[in-house]
Formats: sequence, C-alpha cells, structure tokens
Amino acid sequence: MIDTSLRDWARGRLTEIGWADVVVGIPAFNSERTIAHVMKAASEGLSRHYKGKALLLLVSDGGSTDYTREVAQKTKLAKGVDKVVTIYRGVPGKGTSLRCVFEAALLLEAKACAVFDSDLRSITPDWVKAVVAPVLDQGFDFVSPFYVRHKYDATITNNVARALTQALYGKRLRQPIGGDFGLSPRLMTALCREDVWETDVAKFGIDIWMTTVALCEGFKVCETYLGSKVHDPKDPAASLAPMFRQVVGTIFEMMKRYQEVWKRVRGSEPVPLAGEVQDVEPESVSVSLESLQRRFQEGLRHFGPVWKEILGPERYETLSSLASVPPERLAFPVELWVHIVYDFAAAYARWHGDRGALLEMLIPIYFARVGGFVNQTRDMSTAQADEVVDQQAMLFEQRKPYLLERWNGS
Repeated sequence: MIDTSLRDWARGRLTEIGWADVVVGIPAFNSERTIAHVMKAASEGLSRHYKGKALLLLVSDGGSTDYTREVAQKTKLAKGVDKVVTIYRGVPGKGTSLRCVFEAALLLEAKACAVFDSDLRSITPDWVKAVVAPVLDQGFDFVSPFYVRHKYDATITNNVARALTQALYGKRLRQPIGGDFGLSPRLMTALCREDVWETDVAKFGIDIWMTTVALCEGFKVCETYLGSKVHDPKDPAASLAPMFRQVVGTIFEMMKRYQEVWKRVRGSEPVPLAGEVQDVEPESVSVSLESLQRRFQEGLRHFGPVWKEILGPERYETLSSLASVPPERLAFPVELWVHIVYDFAAAYARWHGDRGALLEMLIPIYFARVGGFVNQTRDMSTAQADEVVDQQAMLFEQRKPYLLERWNGS
C-alpha cells in the first residue's frame, strides 16, 4: 500500500510554505473547462473572508489528459492565497485525491479544510465561508453541504444514500455524498489513518465513507446551506453505473463495520443547519426513460434467477412485471424499492462470491426505480419532488425492522 498520496515535489513545496490556517482542496480530473472558475471563486472567498490568515489552494489532479493542470497553473488567485497544483499518488479516484488534500492540510497544521468539486459552475466566494466557518467558529468536525438540486440530479443520493443514512444512523443529512465539505484537523487525522485507500473508498466511495465515519465515530456534524448546485450533470442510465457500484458498495461495507452502531438506532433527527434556506429552482437535468427501461430489461434477462433467489418469488414477480410497462408509464412502488435495497444489503453481508458482481445486479433495478421516480414527479417542482424523497427516506426508516430480520438471517 502507498503510505502517502503526496509526491515528493508537493511535499517539498508545502514545506517551503510552512503553515496555513485554511486550506481549500480541489480534486480534479479532466476539468479544463471549469477548473479556473472554481479556483477563482474559492480563492476570492478565502481572501475576502479570511484576510490576514495564511491561506492555500491546492489542486489535487488525477493525471488529467486534457489541459486541467496547465489551466490551473496559469489561473491567478486572489491576493494572499498560495497555490499548489500537483498530481497525487495512489489508486486513481476522488478518494485518493482528497487524501492528498488532507495530508497537505495536516502537514501545514491547518485549522480547517474545505473541499470543492472541480466541475462546479454555481460555486461563489461565499461557499468558502459557509463550509469553513462552522469548523473555525463553532467547533464542528464535518460540514456537509445542503444545496438545492434539480429533482433528476443526484439520483443515487435521493434513492439510496440519503435514505440509508437516515434509517441506519438516525441523522437526516440531505447530501451525504454531495461532494463539497468542510473538515477539522481532528477528523482529517482520523480519516488519513484508515486503511482503505486501495478500496472503492479511493474512488467515488469517499463522500459517503467520510460521512459515515463522522457520524459513527462521535465527530460533531452539521449541514451548511449553499444554494443551488449547478455542475456537469449525468444521465443516470448513461454514466452513473460505476458511481452507483462504488457508493452503494461502500455503504454496504460500512453497514458491516458499524452494525453494532446502527442496530441500536431508532428514529432519526435533523443535524444543525448553518445558513438560511431559500426557495430556488435549479437548472434542469435531462433523463432518458427509454434507456433506463432498456437497462432494466437487460438486467432482468441476465440476472433474473439471482434476483428471484435474493428477493423471493413474490417480490420477484412484482419486480419482473415492470419490465413490460412502457417507459413513460413505469411506476415503481416505493415499498418495493425499500425492501429490495434491504434484501440486497443483507445478501451482501453474507455473500461468499464476488460482491462487486452482486452490486452490478442491483444497478438495473436502480435504473427502473429512477424511471419510476421521474414519472412520479414529472409535473412537480423541485421542492415538491424533494418531499417525495423525504417520504421515501421515512419509509426506509419505518421498515428498518425488516432489514434487521434479514440481516440477522430470519
């Protein structure tokens, strides 16, 4: 295992800088179109809100094959902000990129660290204060983002991560895999000590992993309001399968690790919220219902017998009947989805074969659930659709006894 994600050059440059009060990290990969905007907004936020402090912006690049690093090197930052642009060492992925940021912040003995995705188009200088201030001023260890996102953006968050975080750990976090966070040195130290950096945590599993560790290990957690999130959206059927596998795989792994924690949790509660929520309508996101339904039908053909074994004959029959429904009329019962996720979680814990293959079998069902959600909320505003997501999370919470039965082998 690689013992550090910092290259020798980067470590030497950080040693020259000496120390920093606040570090902003930007994990980047092939982001030449957006990286300059994110850097300028973040550095302006540092300079405006933390003038007189030692400030660093670090771009942690995953070996981009476009001009991301060249653009980052040429981008002029606000006054008083140092810059380091480096390629990280280790397994390619966002997790390793953030590990590089955390190691740099700890080396500089930073009092707070903020991380922002490199494809953000809606970031403003005030986002920096929104995620840093709760750490510096209120002693929070983990600041999770709360943005308003289009109803068809963040489908993995809405249909899995948000609901399971609430049901398992009893905390209503709206964006547990949001991508933009604030962290204390205490939490970064704990995260860097973990032996997970050659797993899916080093990829897209990093956000939900950090969130789960923070919730389960006694760190002080809050949310902060960031307004509307506009980034490079992804059609679920076209590009989200690898992310689903890594995120959900990490959730299921953490369920095994923290089962003695979540088994005791009953009910849920909101976490403290910094900032005032405003009613905004974000940029729309397109979804191909035909592609979602086609991927579900392909999954049924390939994995039907295993689905039947995991879900049982009755639930399998209900699920398989959805394959013959026209895409624009697909209605996926929420109750069915909740039980399927819990069935797969319990199966994952006992699975003796390739767990990655098991996660692949859940992806086509997820596509069908997204298609059902799109149809259900077609005529709703984003705020109305978010109420549907809240109701779904509450149903996950209410059906937790079923998960416990399946998990314990009943």
